[in-house]
Amino acid sequence: MRARYANLARIRELDPKRDYLVIYQTMLRYEFPWDMKLGLNLAFNRSFSIPSIAAVHTATGELTERTQKRIDDTGLLMYEMVLNGFDQPRGRDALRRVNQIHRPYDISNEDYLYVLGCLVVVPIRWLQQYGWRQPCRHERQATYLFYRELGRRMGITEIPGSYEEFETWFDAHDAAHLQPNDDAAAIERATRMLMLNRIPKPIAPLGNTLVSAMYDAPLRHAMRVAAPAWPIRAGLHAALKMRSRLQRWVGAPQTTPLFADGIKAKSYPDGYEISQLGPQQDQVPGRPSA
Repeated sequence: MRARYANLARIRELDPKRDYLVIYQTMLRYEFPWDMKLGLNLAFNRSFSIPSIAAVHTATGELTERTQKRIDDTGLLMYEMVLNGFDQPRGRDALRRVNQIHRPYDISNEDYLYVLGCLVVVPIRWLQQYGWRQPCRHERQATYLFYRELGRRMGITEIPGSYEEFETWFDAHDAAHLQPNDDAAAIERATRMLMLNRIPKPIAPLGNTLVSAMYDAPLRHAMRVAAPAWPIRAGLHAALKMRSRLQRWVGAPQTTPLFADGIKAKSYPDGYEISQLGPQQDQVPGRPSA
């Protein structure tokens, strides 16, 4: 059992202010690889649920017309920054490309903050509910500090001063702005594959119902997704809780890190150049958006 908590012991010896990247990398690549990827997928889905953000996405057509490529590009850029940090060449190149992609668009600071908040809060909440152990304070702080640094380097201002403050801001923003809208519904239908790919094969036939059950009630309402029957929701909750217990008591630490053989994506079977990710200049619409 001691080996199961070896990474946690190492994380607790680190200083989150100095070592936030190492801690966040450990969370994604060793401690919670499946859960972190799923949590980031849920964060991505939620990030386009606010009407102003959803309208921007539908205007570009990136998520509704070039769905797989848009999903792959977002994931590749994000993972390049996580795996390499912001000061190594590939991490710098990925951040530069993110800023280039967003530069033509008129996106409010509040909308940028909400997307950042999704990446900070949603995966942590998933781990708190379904991770094989609770994320510790160092891990919450490291998550916040990684995305705070990303936000700063993207020119985002008024970032809350701690994980707890960001969580409070996020909930208040959700309560005020998460409303039913057709744009979010259209994008959710197009990007549902993102979540379906995370469903384990034995229960894949129930995939669509289970994806809907993974959304909370306010998100389903905003995306106009019907609530699954309560036995499905209860069954999913029970299965995820059982999985977390089995991982805790029977599971072994992951020794081969996630992405050990490189980051792969369906849209780029022969590899990719960071400068090629995202919409190219001739695909940027005349009226900018996110």
